[in-house]
Amino acid sequence: MPAKQGPRAGKDAKRPDGPRTVARNRRARHDYDILETFECGIELRGGEVKSVRAGKLQLHDAYARVDNGELWLHGVHIAPYEYSSGFGWVDPERVRKLLLHRAEIDELAGRVAQQSLTLVPLSVYFKEGRAKLELALARGRRLYDKRHAIAERDARREAERVIKEYSGR
Repeated sequence: MPAKQGPRAGKDAKRPDGPRTVARNRRARHDYDILETFECGIELRGGEVKSVRAGKLQLHDAYARVDNGELWLHGVHIAPYEYSSGFGWVDPERVRKLLLHRAEIDELAGRVAQQSLTLVPLSVYFKEGRAKLELALARGRRLYDKRHAIAERDARREAERVIKEYSGR
């Protein structure tokens, strides 16, 4: 079968098939036990979308909070788009609204209040041209929990290495 032809053939050929991850919060999986994850949209303005596409955001100190029945993202730094002139400038540290269904927001608010859990962003990615955030309902780990998790991970790696070495003979 011949290659795709037409005016948009080049554009479609360059697009990746699945979601394209822009940023990850690697520290979150170390500091928290992830209980459940949610996919939500992010309300972005002006050049923020282009900055996010360029990977100019930081999630390391970010968290989400439910205020007045709405979900807000705090502590995310999105650098201003470098090619924009003064028009459309927004604060890089501003609080951003997260887009989620009402029932999911109510469920999150109840679980956070009752079980003393935290809402932590895990990653930001583009899915079908829209910026999405993977939000986790998480419980903070204590130091001894972290050590236990590291020991488990090391033991699993060692077992995989031995199995691989043994099956290679």
